[in-house]
Amino acid sequence: QVQLVESGGGLVQAGDSLRLSCAASGRTFGRSSVGWFRQAPGQEREFVAGMRWSDAAAYYGDSVKGRFTISRDNAKNTVYLQMNSLKPEDTAVYYCGATVDHLRLSVSRTYTYWGQGTQVTVSP
Repeated sequence: QVQLVESGGGLVQAGDSLRLSCAASGRTFGRSSVGWFRQAPGQEREFVAGMRWSDAAAYYGDSVKGRFTISRDNAKNTVYLQMNSLKPEDTAVYYCGATVDHLRLSVSRTYTYWGQGTQVTVSP
């Protein structure tokens, strides 16, 4: 079992930055790849960023490349999402997930564990 708890969301203005955190617990988390997804009202869950367990390779959705950075602190069992140059279209609930499918990080259905989500709202 893996438990995930996101934090760090909030209301910001366009151009601001936020850092989301995902605190994890559970014996198998250390061997899990991780990902961040987001979901806006009426829309499907969208891949934002993922990091592979084996080599820490990072992958990003097209809409956030160059603005967002995923990182992982294994000593703290925490995954971060640094979000810079935020835009109103980044507004969504952000979820972190853990998966052992290390080759399909952008596919939400491959994730076994999810956090409860944290709201990010970006005003114009």
